[in-house]
Amino acid sequence: MQLFLKFSGLIDSLNNLVGRWASWLTLIAVLVSSGNATVRYLFDNSSNAWLELQWYLFSAVVLLCGGYALLHHQHVRIDVIYSRFTRRTQLYIDVFGTLFFLLPMAVLITYLSWPVFVNAFVHNEMSSNAGGLIIWPARLLVPVGFCLLVLQGLSELIKRIAILQGKYPDHAADDAGPTAEEELARAIAEAREQEAARRPNKAKLANQVSGNKQ
Repeated sequence: MQLFLKFSGLIDSLNNLVGRWASWLTLIAVLVSSGNATVRYLFDNSSNAWLELQWYLFSAVVLLCGGYALLHHQHVRIDVIYSRFTRRTQLYIDVFGTLFFLLPMAVLITYLSWPVFVNAFVHNEMSSNAGGLIIWPARLLVPVGFCLLVLQGLSELIKRIAILQGKYPDHAADDAGPTAEEELARAIAEAREQEAARRPNKAKLANQVSGNKQ
């Protein structure tokens, strides 16, 4: 198991590095977008290449950061039921979901998207838009992004199994806080309490105004 955990650590380091670097593409996309808009409105000049570059950058952030999001538990999870189980049951659910849902899906997309990239690369496929960019870099993002997701899925699977065996610390349990759903429910409850507290004051004020008029 220690060998597998070392492999898991390497995967975590890889996705952490890729995610941190890829996150800077968001800033570049914003600069390209704002620069393109400024040139278009001030000088009435633009190019489809700048628009497509924005799409490429956004796609790179989404696809390359999938493994990074999974590593830091920032992926979307509908845990209305999940959060009610014991931590050990949650770990078994994670193992089952990774084995039968996450990994098969990510492996299949990686497998199917690779020939699409190869075809675009071999034929030097270009965008159908006037002045557009070459297509193959965008096609490459799909298999690379899902390959990183496959690796991170394997890493999470190794860690969950090691936690169940008592051979790896459960950091998620140590750092457990309210879920997004719980925070939303608490915010709604607080808003209702504040509204209920205001109502007597409003009624009292209305009575005072009515009494003054009389």
